[in-house]
Amino acid sequence: MKTTDHYLDEIKEIKKMMEQSTRFLSLSGLSGVLIGVYALIGSFMAYKMIYLPGPLEYRKVYANQITTELFLLAAGLLLVSLSTVVWLTFSKIRKTNQKFWSAGSRRLLINLAIPLITGGILILIFSYRGVYAVVAPFCLVFYGLALVNAAKYTRQEIFYMGLVEIGLGLLSALFPGIGLIFWALGFGLVHLIYGTVMHFRYDRKTE
Repeated sequence: MKTTDHYLDEIKEIKKMMEQSTRFLSLSGLSGVLIGVYALIGSFMAYKMIYLPGPLEYRKVYANQITTELFLLAAGLLLVSLSTVVWLTFSKIRKTNQKFWSAGSRRLLINLAIPLITGGILILIFSYRGVYAVVAPFCLVFYGLALVNAAKYTRQEIFYMGLVEIGLGLLSALFPGIGLIFWALGFGLVHLIYGTVMHFRYDRKTE
């Protein structure tokens, strides 16, 4: 006769197979840490471009005077961040012998993409019209909405991270003069904390 432990092992295996078919669980915590580092470096570079060395109130230029430079900086950060996520995710997938393109990963990407693309287009429209105060709040809010929307197809921690990003975005809208600080907190510090938690909670167990 099968023992109780054997039945429990079978149930765990069935649950694991169901999760893998509906949820994408191969996101790397280390990628979150590195994205946080990139964001903090990018925020410092943007600060040096906008402000004189010293307190925040001493501006050297305004955002509308260096739009191209800031856009190139943001595009560079996005490219490096996406490359890091793809590289580390594929590395983790190879170690765990899982598939990248599955029902769970497709649902995750679709639910991430819709709010992100919508927010990106809206930011470009407002930037084209010369309204730059909304850039930091919109980046954080739409990124947070994307995380909340996609959380049901990956780790639950993503949901709470999304709520934090939305909160920081709303605060950034209340204090538009220091949007860069909220941007650094949301994409830098929050990613560092999230990535560290995910690494020690999941990645080290996998290893």
